Amino acid sequence: MFKIGDMAVYPAQGVGVIEDIENREVMGTKQAFYILKIMGNGMKIMIPTKSAKSVGLREVISEKEISKVYDILKNKDVTIDKQTWNKRYREYLEKIKTGSVYEIARVLRDLLILKNDKNLSFGERKMMDTAKNLLVKEISVATKSDETKIEEDLRTIFTIQ
Repeated sequence: MFKIGDMAVYPAQGVGVIEDIENREVMGTKQAFYILKIMGNGMKIMIPTKSAKSVGLREVISEKEISKVYDILKNKDVTIDKQTWNKRYREYLEKIKTGSVYEIARVLRDLLILKNDKNLSFGERKMMDTAKNLLVKEISVATKSDETKIEEDLRTIFTIQ
């Protein structure tokens, strides 16, 4: 699926580069692993090639998919569930863990809308930053643009601190 040098997205961690494909012996069985270095923090993740798809490793979105991400962000006509912050936090965390750029965009949009109505909890603010960073990194890689330009694009949609 991936080759050395390819960009890939790992759920909840973001965009990384496949630095190597290594064969390792695990419990007496040889397995091939992608060695993915996450761009945002330098973390290295070993992903068995056979289960890469099932753990959510995917290609970076294409440029044509970005307009759908922006459409999600621009759609302010959504109802935010008025449940407790920790229940909302768990729901948003599950969406981020899917690795779907569209779910991450929905989390960012919902938290920014909610932020206009009330103060966010520490966890929600941190999650909003995580969602924003994941989106900015992936869109900048997909468009081969500078991250500051993507952040500026998002500011035109929302006021992001």
